[in-house]
Amino acid sequence: MSAHDVFLLGGVFPGTAPAAALRRVVSYARGAEAAGLDGAWVAEHHFIEYGANPSATLMAAHLLAATERLQIGTAVAVLSNRHPVALGEEAATLDALAPGRFRLGVGRGGPWIDLDVFGTGLDRYEHGFEEGLRLLRRWLSGEPEVTHNGEFFDVLPVRVMPPGTGAPLWVAATGEDTARLAGRLGLPLLLGMHAPDEDHLALLSHWRREAETAGHDPETAEHVSTHLAQVADTPAAVDGLRAALTELLTRGVGQYVSLKPARARRDHAAYVDWMVERHAVGPADHVAERLAASADATGVARQLLLVEGLGDPEAVRDNIAALGEALTGTARTAASAPAP
Repeated sequence: MSAHDVFLLGGVFPGTAPAAALRRVVSYARGAEAAGLDGAWVAEHHFIEYGANPSATLMAAHLLAATERLQIGTAVAVLSNRHPVALGEEAATLDALAPGRFRLGVGRGGPWIDLDVFGTGLDRYEHGFEEGLRLLRRWLSGEPEVTHNGEFFDVLPVRVMPPGTGAPLWVAATGEDTARLAGRLGLPLLLGMHAPDEDHLALLSHWRREAETAGHDPETAEHVSTHLAQVADTPAAVDGLRAALTELLTRGVGQYVSLKPARARRDHAAYVDWMVERHAVGPADHVAERLAASADATGVARQLLLVEGLGDPEAVRDNIAALGEALTGTARTAASAPAP
């Protein structure tokens, strides 16, 4: 049986102040809980309006306090910007405060100006991800003391406080190398929206081979995939989704500042058209069928649902309630929290 969580960008849509976008994340998470969905995962972005939330762990802490049963995850905390021990301490603290409810997802991020601002640098982004991930995994493993000497990190013997409990850790992967690395470490994958199921299957295959070689049981891994999910009963609603997402991507993603030579700009309208055709967009029964088909095709049973595509908070809360009804049978009562 699949689990369904909302994936919350905190996007700054036209006419919205960043602070309001952050408060809406909280409202949407509460709405997901009322709608009977299983969890909420939050994105992290820096210096751009594609997402106003600069700290996935800080937002996760707030959502854990604002909800009662939801699993709360990060999708993702950008490991290239953080010291693994500092991130590990935050994750262990959240796991201690809300046992069994916090999920730490990490990723490499991009070659953005964040690396310069936070002082971690392009070299660590390009060559230090594996070392950072190994150190983070060890910090959370339950060992009482950790020491580390490597190319990018030196840690004298220190007590792990609060102690790690072996809480789950996910790795965002868009390429074969990262999927193989996660497999060697026995860490499940967090798969994005940008690729079709066939590409996800290829990454999962690379992951499985490495996991089996390293002695990990592939059947115990709870991989996660991300999907655009919008209940839209009319062509006009689908057109509205296309327009809102295209505007957010064009403006928000266009604000990235790269430390490497810029690549050709993506045709955001074409990309949104592709997402709408590929993902779970349409009447409620079509949305449920499309998500179930993806789970059957890939074997990935935990699905993160991007629900904010229309931007308007009332429409987003209606979408969350409709998804709850379609996927869990929860009636569409006032499943959305009051507007902030």
